[in-house]
Amino acid sequence: MELRQLRYFIKAKELLNFTEAANQLFISQSTLSQQIKQLEDELGTPLFNRVGKHVYITEAGSLFYDYALQALSKANDGLQLLKDINGLHAGRLSIGTTYGLRHILTPAILKFHKAYPQINLEVVFGTSQELTHRLEKFELDFVLTFEEVTHRPDIKHQPLFDSELGFIVEKRSPLAKLKTISLKEILDHELALPAKGYSTRRFVDEVFAKNKLTPRISVEINDIPTLLDLIETGNWHTILTHTTVQNAARLVSVPIKAVKGMQHAAIISMKEVYEKRAVKAFYDILLKAGT
Repeated sequence: MELRQLRYFIKAKELLNFTEAANQLFISQSTLSQQIKQLEDELGTPLFNRVGKHVYITEAGSLFYDYALQALSKANDGLQLLKDINGLHAGRLSIGTTYGLRHILTPAILKFHKAYPQINLEVVFGTSQELTHRLEKFELDFVLTFEEVTHRPDIKHQPLFDSELGFIVEKRSPLAKLKTISLKEILDHELALPAKGYSTRRFVDEVFAKNKLTPRISVEINDIPTLLDLIETGNWHTILTHTTVQNAARLVSVPIKAVKGMQHAAIISMKEVYEKRAVKAFYDILLKAGT
């Protein structure tokens, strides 16, 4: 069994299209088919059902996929370990983050780049669910999120800070002068909220449900910058963590009375994955900023 065969199998499983998988791997379709057939022969079971021009993953293929991902990850860990012996003079760092944590990520990137200019950085924004899924597929080195992952032996959780929810309004609104606002008072106003899938939205829904209240949600959107643009028009209000609008000049966060729950900002990563020296260096910057 060769690592390239595992790479070919993983790509074919994810795309379920041998032609497209071969194109993305920069090999011929015949090479891809041959290598997967050799892998199947070695395993003694088909990984794909081939029906005409279509391929479908078998039960064995679905089960083998997770192990193939782990095998490639371990191999990459070994290679990275050897590269790290020479210090932080090359490499790549892939970071996933939710929008509400950009205020802590931006200065961290500046400090990291100043200290290690040879390290290339990739930053991916998304929902907690999307980013955790990409982390599990080893596409990201770590994730910054308000999603608290508990009772998962494969996830490492490093707390950064806590942030309360706020009622976000345009600064010229009369509501911006309020010291606090209650959940019942919020019912009088139209809301634009993050789409379902965002950890903050899930938290907001739980708060209203716990108090047996139904907010007036007229807009749901899966892009936080656009959501904030809508709030700046003054036509809608929203509920987000205070830190999400920390640097927004045209928005004000009004504390919500009787809502004591906190959103917990944290770094999450896979426990069994070797952590590159670049990852640990970035952690140090983030943890110092979060204290």
